[in-house]
Amino acid sequence: MTRYKLVVEYHGGDFVGWQRQDNGPSVQASIEQAVADFCGETVVASASGRTDAGVHALGQVVTLDISKDTDANTVCKALNAHLRDVRVAVLQADAVAEDFHARFSATGRRYRYRIVNRRAPLALDEGLAWFVPVPLDADAMHVAAQCLVGHHDFSSFRASQCQANSPMKTLDEISVARHGEDIHITVAAKSFLHHQVRNIVGTLKLVGEGKWNSDDFRAALEACDRSAAGPTAPAHGLYFVGVTFE
Repeated sequence: MTRYKLVVEYHGGDFVGWQRQDNGPSVQASIEQAVADFCGETVVASASGRTDAGVHALGQVVTLDISKDTDANTVCKALNAHLRDVRVAVLQADAVAEDFHARFSATGRRYRYRIVNRRAPLALDEGLAWFVPVPLDADAMHVAAQCLVGHHDFSSFRASQCQANSPMKTLDEISVARHGEDIHITVAAKSFLHHQVRNIVGTLKLVGEGKWNSDDFRAALEACDRSAAGPTAPAHGLYFVGVTFE
């Protein structure tokens, strides 16, 4: 039995999320089926982050165990061959120690939210970014967001259905930067609450529009009340970028 670490990208618009569910196709089920098609084995694929429906991944990390006598390069090529009908790709595969786990060995996770800020509607990037036609001040958004860095009660940015035991989280980094028509909000932490990033982005949009200032944004954080913050940004602008390990 060999444990493999996969680096995977996928288009979240095709799936009900990472986790296997009864109400539609999932990334997890697609990868597990690809393994079954490759070597006839039933495996459980574990991911570093359980992305929601519509959320994309550039560098999701997955671990799974295969008994077949094979190698990482063959695993990578074989899984991609069996994933050709879905928008999931294995970018890299490596054999790792049996105690390595995509979720429990992770020390940090990074997400990026993409806004396309222009008047013309999206043609090529539909489903890959949040289209916001009103002008946004990315610099003001960045300044306001810095109050989130550190250890805080993030109840104001927590989904009502969040199953985490505590709203306390430590945000290591958040930045907002404009790249032409694109605005990227990048966040890094060991772990996140359900919808935390999307709720932060939806609230920062109020700052970008000039409806809120930095003090308003800080007040929303300190209220520790979801109703004090802004709306939830759509899932299709969010990307799971990567993971750090010890």
